[in-house]
Amino acid sequence: MTTPVLQHFTPREAWEFVQANPRALLIDIRSTAEYLFVGHPLGAIHIPWMDEPDWIVCPEFVPRVRRAVLGGIGSEAHAPSAPVLLICRSGKRSVDAGWALLHAGFSDVYNVLDGFEGDLDEHRHRGTLGGWRYEGLPWEQG
Repeated sequence: MTTPVLQHFTPREAWEFVQANPRALLIDIRSTAEYLFVGHPLGAIHIPWMDEPDWIVCPEFVPRVRRAVLGGIGSEAHAPSAPVLLICRSGKRSVDAGWALLHAGFSDVYNVLDGFEGDLDEHRHRGTLGGWRYEGLPWEQG
């Protein structure tokens, strides 16, 4: 038995992978407020890893991802589980969420490096150093 490995994509690699793999699921794991008010990648499914008001790991996270995979394009009986790509604000929470999925038996899990907004710059602003929006990839708000 091999040890599961969390794989990583840059935002552009993630977008290209999702476009080339229609079974792949891009899951935005940020809070509901972040997802709605900051914006999110076009076509992303929202399943929060942590959410307001408690800011604890959502106990339904893994079951909700499993339902998303099994309830849709990832349910082909002859095919392995659909690839799952996770994106958060800066690519850090999605690492923890990715490991949770791997430990729950998922085998094809990717973290989107730099997330949706990237790291803070010297002025404590996001979106200037990297991330989905910085790369000019498709996104929407609301």
